[in-house]
Amino acid sequence: MKILVLVRQVPDSTTTIKIRPDAKDIERTGVKMVVNPFDEFAIEQAVLLREKRPDVQSVTALIVGPATAAEALRTALAVGADDGMHLQDDAFTALDELQMAALIAAVVQGGGYDLILLGKQEIDLDSGQLGPALAEALDWPHVGATVKLEFAADGKSFVARRRIEGAEEVVQLALPAVVTADKGLCEMRYPSLPNLMKAKKKPVKVVKAADVPGLAEAVGRVGGTALHTFQPPPARPAGKLIAGEPDQAAKELVRLLREEAKAI
Repeated sequence: MKILVLVRQVPDSTTTIKIRPDAKDIERTGVKMVVNPFDEFAIEQAVLLREKRPDVQSVTALIVGPATAAEALRTALAVGADDGMHLQDDAFTALDELQMAALIAAVVQGGGYDLILLGKQEIDLDSGQLGPALAEALDWPHVGATVKLEFAADGKSFVARRRIEGAEEVVQLALPAVVTADKGLCEMRYPSLPNLMKAKKKPVKVVKAADVPGLAEAVGRVGGTALHTFQPPPARPAGKLIAGEPDQAAKELVRLLREEAKAI
């Protein structure tokens, strides 16, 4: 079994985000970039399968992004992925998730992969389209927002469990398949310093647009969208301070909640 795990690099959720003056993107200078948290579950699951199952031949981590995205790829290698692919080209910068799925499918088609793991969504744009779109592009089955994986003894099929409203859904699939990871699937380990050093020596294949035959046709088939303007959410109105004695303030609070906020 060959496993491919997809990694995305996103702004840290604790970072203060500012819009660029031209409103075409966020200001990325000085912004801390991290591995997408949902992809962390996918990375750890891939490495756990490699550690527990003798039939897992390799785990490859793949990322699409500029040169700076190599840091997130090295994190996956330090956790335990065997090698990496970095799809790095200016032509990839403006791709939306459907186009990115077409790109990745064109790159990995025929690579002998049996299982592709990735997070259910990214925490920046939050669309969650990449996994299902990639499965469609490859014509593979897909199960999303998975919280538990159980493989058959022969390694040819698995049972996936996913949370749905008020219940848990159990899905049985045969390989090859695409699985997106939700919180609870597992927790990514902290890479040790020796493994961080070893990650620098693991092979990483850099893929350019010219290395992907038929890329323009594949991307063109899915159309695409463009983000024209970024804007921050509207500012919250200032809070209201209620003065007076506690009993009178409480009555005024109830009145405001009922008559102005219409909350009660």
